[in-house]
Amino acid sequence: MKTAAALIVAALLGTVACAPVVQGGPPLDLPPGLAETAQIGTVYMSSEWLQVEEDFSDTFVEEVDEEMQMCAYGTYPLDLRLHVEDVRRAGRFQTAVTGEGTHEIRAVAELVDPRRDNLIVGRYPLIVEVDAGGRLAGVFGDRQMIAAEAFGRALCDAAFARNPRRPGPHNATPG
Repeated sequence: MKTAAALIVAALLGTVACAPVVQGGPPLDLPPGLAETAQIGTVYMSSEWLQVEEDFSDTFVEEVDEEMQMCAYGTYPLDLRLHVEDVRRAGRFQTAVTGEGTHEIRAVAELVDPRRDNLIVGRYPLIVEVDAGGRLAGVFGDRQMIAAEAFGRALCDAAFARNPRRPGPHNATPG
């Protein structure tokens, strides 16, 4: 009895832990009609070995999803798979001293159609670099949030040809 229960629990945990991952391949633009009517449902993230804070995955998915909700506001559901290959952030000390620095994220985003057996309908390998924001933002700002939001904006621009929000003080991304 205990063995059967253990096998059931192991099977359930195995299916929960297996999030879809990016398949890779050449860039693929969304068809124009789909770019106009799409909305993003579930966002999945996988990554290489990254030197980031523990909450990077949560922050990255939340910020990218927030940007997607503002630029993909149609009714046709797509899921988003993100594979983060590298993250480089300006050091707080360097930014405090020089007032300069950049954050960079290299990742692949795949838009998939869950209604058509997760057919990949868009693929965007992106390298996004954003200014650290000067001394104040470089020292006290949330570097993960700044970089993730910039990535989300770049994906909105690449996939939907839209900037989800205007730059300004209401926005974590400098500039």
